[in-house]
Amino acid sequence: MIISKDWKEYELLDMANGEKLERWGDIYLIRPDPQIIWTNKSKPELWKKAHAHYHRSKTGGGEWEYLKKVPESWQIHYKDFTFNLKPMGFKHTGLFPEQAINWDFMRQKIQNANREIKVLNLFAYTGGATIACASAGASVCHVDSSKGMTAWAKENVQSSKLSEKPIRFIVDDVIKFVQREIRRGNRYDAIVMDPPSYGRGANGEVWNIEESLYTLLELCTQVLSDNPLFFLINSYTTGLAPTILSNLLTLTIKKPGKVSCGEIGLPMKDSKLILPCGIYGRWEE
Repeated sequence: MIISKDWKEYELLDMANGEKLERWGDIYLIRPDPQIIWTNKSKPELWKKAHAHYHRSKTGGGEWEYLKKVPESWQIHYKDFTFNLKPMGFKHTGLFPEQAINWDFMRQKIQNANREIKVLNLFAYTGGATIACASAGASVCHVDSSKGMTAWAKENVQSSKLSEKPIRFIVDDVIKFVQREIRRGNRYDAIVMDPPSYGRGANGEVWNIEESLYTLLELCTQVLSDNPLFFLINSYTTGLAPTILSNLLTLTIKKPGKVSCGEIGLPMKDSKLILPCGIYGRWEE
């Protein structure tokens, strides 16, 4: 397991009864997490600090209960990155803090490459990987099917003072976009993707990770440069083992390199407990 432990403004404070208490800057949130199957709170007094509590509905979805005043949006920082946060439907804030360990990996690989690097970021969400790669000197093509998430990513790029960096924002279905890049002859030195379990493209295209991921990886190998730097896949799909991502990368990338995989986790403050937060698969030169 790789663990994101260099945060200063985010903390996982406690977890019990299917919920986690987190500090996002000055805002404390309680959010559900199905991995938390134990019942004893380590710091019960801290839970009273919560500004908002997300309650999941038994019929699907859920809603926020606001216990204290919460700003419409606020910022937190990771190293020299700045992210804009806000409570969203289905419990999210617009940021997955566990991904910081992958941001560090990508940034270091690009900085140590000593050459120009072009990155393709698919299912790019609010731009954490885009910011990490651009800050390291790469040019980035950021692709997501949601106009709203792409606009949010642009805000994060601007807040991180990276607006002058070579970043291209594309709102499109990722498979159709990669197919067009193949026809155009465009190539990338690094690819990162965070595919959802299910989703719809910009024009209603259906995505199912079990049926679509291998096809997408095969397409992506056709836009890899002759000297690729890394290929990173993240996944939060329940039941998908890390070894599956390793197998997919081994089957599709026919170049010498190292493949690794595992879980991603967040440490609980003042504790030996770690919360698993999805899986990753990496190919690197």
